[in-house]
Amino acid sequence: MSLWFRLFVLALVVAPLPAIAQIAPSAGEIAAYRGLHAAAASGNTAEIEKLVKAGSPIDARDGHQRTPLHVAAHLKRNEAAALLMKLGADANALDAQKYDIVTIAAVADDVAMLKVALAGGCRSGNMTSPYDGTALIAAAHLGHDEVVRVLIAAKAPLDHVNNLHWTALIESIVLGNGGKRHIATLDALVKAGANLALADSSGSTPLTLAKRRGYAEMVAILEKAGAK
Repeated sequence: MSLWFRLFVLALVVAPLPAIAQIAPSAGEIAAYRGLHAAAASGNTAEIEKLVKAGSPIDARDGHQRTPLHVAAHLKRNEAAALLMKLGADANALDAQKYDIVTIAAVADDVAMLKVALAGGCRSGNMTSPYDGTALIAAAHLGHDEVVRVLIAAKAPLDHVNNLHWTALIESIVLGNGGKRHIATLDALVKAGANLALADSSGSTPLTLAKRRGYAEMVAILEKAGAK
């Protein structure tokens, strides 16, 4: 079996995993929540403030190690998330799958929540996920180009290498589809100064990977930027 074929199969197998590994609260879990988890799930800011002032643990964990803040992020309760962080919730807490709220927002393509998370103190460069990646890598993988631009502006590390030996730039190629949003993602990373020479575990550079896949627009962007 050729190395290229093995890499192709790996891409097919791995591509969905970062999104799937994030476990949002199920309907059953939400119905069973009490206290701050319930208030966060419903976005009830008055109840959140009341419970915190009464001494409820603000970083309490559910069965998947999600804090109320994680729940608010998953369910797009922006005001609840902002209030929880203002009241002292750990903005950088990780759940059982090692996700923070910035990565949750990045995978959900939720720019509004991403901005809330960053404003509340969640760092753009946290190492997250079972892949020891970052929110930027997750967003690049999925072609969430506006999320990528927001994370770049927030000084997310451009060249972090995850345990698959892929950077955000590489993931925009090997786990993307060569479409408009993945091209925009790659373009944003290149313009931000991502390292064009960082190769994957087989020694293949981003330019080589884009050429193999026939992604002409990506190839053009990389070559114009001086990639080899």
